[in-house]
Order: sequence, then structure tokens, then C-alpha cells
Amino acid sequence: MPSKMLIGGVLLTAIIIIAVLGPWVAPYQYDQMSILARMKPPSAAHWFGTDELGRDVFSRTLVGAQMSLAIGLGATALSLVAGVPLGLLCGYKRGRFDEIVMRCMDVLLSMPPIMLGLLFLAVSQPSAWKAILAVGFVYIPVIVRLTRALTLDLANEDFIEAARARSERTWYILLREILPNAWPTIAVEGSLRITFAILLGAALSFLGMGAQPPSPEWGLMISGARPFIAQAPWVALAPGLSMCLTVIAVNLFGDGLREAIDPRTGSRGH
Repeated sequence: MPSKMLIGGVLLTAIIIIAVLGPWVAPYQYDQMSILARMKPPSAAHWFGTDELGRDVFSRTLVGAQMSLAIGLGATALSLVAGVPLGLLCGYKRGRFDEIVMRCMDVLLSMPPIMLGLLFLAVSQPSAWKAILAVGFVYIPVIVRLTRALTLDLANEDFIEAARARSERTWYILLREILPNAWPTIAVEGSLRITFAILLGAALSFLGMGAQPPSPEWGLMISGARPFIAQAPWVALAPGLSMCLTVIAVNLFGDGLREAIDPRTGSRGH
């Protein structure tokens, strides 16, 4: 196993455990306010200090890990569930269907992800679950193009020709022959896509189009801390560093996974 994958896996596992146990191990309720404890610096009572409403930043950061990871994992799962089947069909069927779908994907890819996410959310009241849908929708074209390219490469292989000669149905060829051979590369892309999903979800919350107060989502916490950066930098520092650590962990794991299973080079790690 590559060292990157090991280090990233350990960090990511620790973050996931924190996210799951956060609401139970947090010393305070994430929305518990105290006027007398406003803007307190880090101390034994409040490890990461308190915010402008007297809420414990450490507790909010712990609980916020759950929502930030939910956005990253949920959005990535959505993009895979929608994008992989569409990419398989486009790469295998080709023709007019492929042309129409790929032109639509090109239009979506031509737009900046943050702009596409804002357009998706602008039509309704923003919320955390809608942010998951928006981020997942943004990354569907990427998954479609990747899956289509892999399918085009595999469609003319001898084992696919043999399946056609046996008169196998299209769904059998796609799911039993092509997908297992394409999946390692798709899994690597999906693991790296989690990073972008977390950052985009945080950006949408920062702009007020994702999770809404009093949610402790990290992007929303950073947004709320903007007016107090000079007075109480710890309010933004805790969620910001937590997000950076999560992104580093996912990137290390994804890079290690790419080294461990790369069907184009036959690499099996070092």
C-alpha cells in the first residue's frame, strides 16, 4: 500500500469517526448561546474559544464535520449514480443519443462550478440538502465524460466482441463487462471529487446559498466569522483548518489509490 494512501486513510478515518461521534462528544450544544461568554479566546473551558454569540467553537467544529462530510460524500455519490450510467450508455451506444448528451455536458462544463451551483440553488430556498443536490449536479458532467472515455476505450476489446458474439444484452455488457474494468479509474476520480465537493459546498454556504444558520457547517462558520477576524481570529481558524486537514486527507488517499490501482499502467503500488 502506498504511504500516501496509508496516511490519507488514517487521517480520513479519524475525521469520519469525529464526524460520527461529534454530537455526542462535544462539550456543549452547538447552538448553546451565552452573552457572558462572547468572543472568549481559547481556554480550558472553551478549547477553540467562543464566537460572537457565545457559542463554543470547538463543539460547533466537531458537529460541523458531519455536515461538511455529508455534503462531500453525498454530492459525490449523486454525481456517480447519475453520471456513470449515462457515460456508459453514451460510450457504448454512440450515435445521436451520445451527441445530444455530450453537447449538454459541454454546455454545463463551460460554466464555472460555483456559478452553476448558484444557478441551481437560486430557484428555491437554500438549505443543506439542496446544496448536496446542487454540488452533485455540478460534477455529473465530469463523471459522464470520464466514464464515456473509458467505455470508448473498452468497447472494441476482444472480450466485448466475444460478449456481442454470444448475443449478450446491452445491460449485461455494460454492467458485467465494461463497468468492472472501468471502475478502478472511476473510483479514483470519485475519491478526489470528494475534495472539490466539500470545498464547493463550503463556498455555497459561505455565500449564503447552502446550509443556513444556526448550522455549524464549516463554510457557514467562516462566513459568520468574517466581521470578527481581527477581533477573534479563532472563530474562523478552527473550521478553516479543519477543512484544510480534511481536503489534505482526501487528496492523499486519492493519490495513493491512483498509484495502487491504475489500469492504464498496470501499477499495483510501491
